[in-house]
Formats: sequence, C-alpha cells, structure tokens
Amino acid sequence: MLLAGAPFPRAGPFDSDADTEKREEPVVKLRLMRMGKTKQPTYRIVAADARSPRNGRFIQIVGHYDPRQEPSAITVDNDKAVAWLQKGAQPTEAVAKLLKISGAMDQFSGAAS
Repeated sequence: MLLAGAPFPRAGPFDSDADTEKREEPVVKLRLMRMGKTKQPTYRIVAADARSPRNGRFIQIVGHYDPRQEPSAITVDNDKAVAWLQKGAQPTEAVAKLLKISGAMDQFSGAAS
C-alpha cells in the first residue's frame, strides 16, 4: 500500500543508474532531405540525428542537390561537410557520392592525414 506523498518505488530492469551510463550520444548522419513539389524533387544535404525522420528535424544544412537539371546541380559547403565528418558524422551512400564529386571527401581525407 502506498501512502500519500510517499515516493513511488522504483522497480524494473530499466531503472538502474548503470543503464544511464551505457547510453551513447546520438549518431549524426549526413543525408538527403527531400524538398520540392510532387514529381519535381530537389534535395538538401543536411546533418541530422539518425533517429529523426527523413524530412524531419535537422541540425544544419550542408548543401543542395538538384537531380533534374542537366547536368545535375550540386552545391556543397565543403567546410561545413568536412567539419561534420571530423566530428564523426556518417554520410549515407548517396551523400558520400555527392561529397566525393564536390571534393569534400578528398579534403576530409587530406585533413585527416
């Protein structure tokens, strides 16, 4: 029986302090965020928490990609991209290709050496 004003007893496998020490910081990903009208896509290259949805919350815009132009238009702020890569952000496959085209990956590998 619980008395009024008494704290609720903590019980369960997820309530221990040891679990809070095991938690890691969220992983940041560099990924594409779809913009534009129906059947007319343009994309933003963003740094976002891996748990957030594709078009959801993001941390910073790193660049833009327009696949509908001929040739495709890619605008990337290489300094921002390299800064995120140095902080441990993981690019998706598509973004990794775009960063390679823009030269940010070469700049990152040169800075890491």
